[in-house]
Amino acid sequence: MTPLLSLFCLLTSVGSVLSEAPYSEYILAPSTRTLYPEKVYNVNGSISNPETLLGGPRGNAIFNGVSAITFDFLKNIGGVVSITVESSTDPSAVLGLTYTESNLWIAGDRSDATGDDGPDEVIFLPAGEPGHYTVERLHDRGSFRYLSVVSNSPGTIRVSQVSVWYTAAPVQELREYAGWFHTNDELLNRIWYAGAYTNQLCTIDPKWGNALGRPNTPNDTTPDTQAWWSNDTITEGRTTTTDGAKRDRQVWPGDMAIGLPSIFVSTNDRESPRNGLTSLLALQSDNGMLPWAGYPFNERGIVSFTYHLYTLIGISYYYEYFGDLEYLKGNWGNFTKGMEWSLSYIDDTGLMNVTSSADWLRVGMGGHNVEANSILYYTLNKGITLAKLLNDTTKVDEYTPIAAKIKTVVNELLWNPDTNLYIDNETTTLSPQDGNAWAVKANITTSTAQSSNVTRALTERWGTLGAPAPEAGGSPATISPFIGSFELEAHLLGDETLDALELIRRQWGFMINDPRMTNSTFIEGFSADGSLHYQPYRIDSRVSHAHGWSTGPTYLMSFYIGGIHMESSIGKTWSFRPLAGDLTEVDSGYQTPLGTFSSKYSADGKTITAATFTTPEDTVGTVILKGVEGTLVSGNQSIDLVDGKALMVPGGTWDLRFLK
Repeated sequence: MTPLLSLFCLLTSVGSVLSEAPYSEYILAPSTRTLYPEKVYNVNGSISNPETLLGGPRGNAIFNGVSAITFDFLKNIGGVVSITVESSTDPSAVLGLTYTESNLWIAGDRSDATGDDGPDEVIFLPAGEPGHYTVERLHDRGSFRYLSVVSNSPGTIRVSQVSVWYTAAPVQELREYAGWFHTNDELLNRIWYAGAYTNQLCTIDPKWGNALGRPNTPNDTTPDTQAWWSNDTITEGRTTTTDGAKRDRQVWPGDMAIGLPSIFVSTNDRESPRNGLTSLLALQSDNGMLPWAGYPFNERGIVSFTYHLYTLIGISYYYEYFGDLEYLKGNWGNFTKGMEWSLSYIDDTGLMNVTSSADWLRVGMGGHNVEANSILYYTLNKGITLAKLLNDTTKVDEYTPIAAKIKTVVNELLWNPDTNLYIDNETTTLSPQDGNAWAVKANITTSTAQSSNVTRALTERWGTLGAPAPEAGGSPATISPFIGSFELEAHLLGDETLDALELIRRQWGFMINDPRMTNSTFIEGFSADGSLHYQPYRIDSRVSHAHGWSTGPTYLMSFYIGGIHMESSIGKTWSFRPLAGDLTEVDSGYQTPLGTFSSKYSADGKTITAATFTTPEDTVGTVILKGVEGTLVSGNQSIDLVDGKALMVPGGTWDLRFLK
């Protein structure tokens, strides 16, 4: 994209038009929407030539009586299954389909679950005569790695094709990423691209979102299973982001706080998050309250103080990343009205008094909660920035003292100097992961030293698989990649790069490498002992293995490890301050409507040893390379680093050269 393109074109395009994205070998999205099985995982009974169904449409597999085959697609995919039957000796024969993301839940009589009432029912296709049979679109299975095809017929069925029409990211050119990330650490590279792919899989045609409720007819074939279908229109438009790919195919604002920036640095899909955000704003109540989740879940009327604020943060993020000033202006009234609702719950302490427990399925949310008030403080400061941009001085004057009071009182009431952590509220000694990570992210802390104390205390709680969230309950402890993403940012904000990289390698490395996982997408949550149990759910197979809220490392590595931060909307002002940690080679980039921001550098474990970075023309930034003495050179221009810093660096391509 060039700056000469109109803003309209920039905002309606879904991704950068690239002939081939850098490091495309890491991209997990398929090159075609017609997919075939990659591997035979298991065969039960007698099936002749099962391997002929792999990789293409010209198979010759024969189901001989009661039998089943499980295919492995080697990664999570999503879509609508078709089967071609060439012949059948049983006119009443059917073939059953079962799906699962994890190999733990492979079965012939059920799929993994999308609800807590039980596993999902088998979907049947006719197989009594030759034909090409396709599952109804309302049974679009949004995420699965394993597909089982089951015959309970005594007859013989000859099948020539099993295929999946890939329905995720419906308007994207699936492999044309606008951003990239690469280092000398292959695990980090895989994690970045798995985060990008997770968000693609969670992006859907909004006409096929989750429908809530259960049918009124019993399931006579498999009575212990539950009906499932995806045929509710959840937003306007042709594409939207959602909470999860298999389950919760609806818009949830908390997930957007992680998913939106990760989408921005990878596929640069502007359309999907905009439609999702717009759908939430359309559901704002007359009193200003925004829903816990989008349609149809909003009809349950559940209030969430934190998710209400995440929608307001979404308005700010959308402007920051995509620069759509008209969208911001058009929704500024929603922002201020929503803020009024939150501020109406501030009591005489100066803190918001939370009266609903709904959040990210943690326990104990309520009262003068540190997470909720930190998010409120963060949102107020986003509002102050936006109000200044829009010349709304009334809101600047209103929000500024309220934010200052929140910061003061949180530290007076909720800081525990004995643990160097904030307590959840005045009624408990629990020190939550969410509130402490958010306190650092939002700058509720009063000093750099206090922030470091918080992150050090959080690090001391880590287990072998990552950072626990005690506020989620459960024994062993729950690990939440959603809240873990906020803790990860807290470490990066304090330049604790080695700790941050260690957390990514432990927590997200486990998620990408464990053989029970998908080798491609990130799970919603798990237990600290490695069991794939997520405390809020009764049924373990319900857990989503493709959840946008688990993709924090994708955007955090782009910004902090790659090093180019946008200091104002779409990078009109920027900074280059890379955090290498123990990495020796980093190459990263992303795009905004202004153009490409990219960096490539080498390091030796102590300092930067070589660097080139590019920012668009007509931008200006600051360069901070700690411990480096050298000169930045761009054509005939040169700028000396002073104490590792250079100010007012104009856009362009700059090379670091060292003094001899």
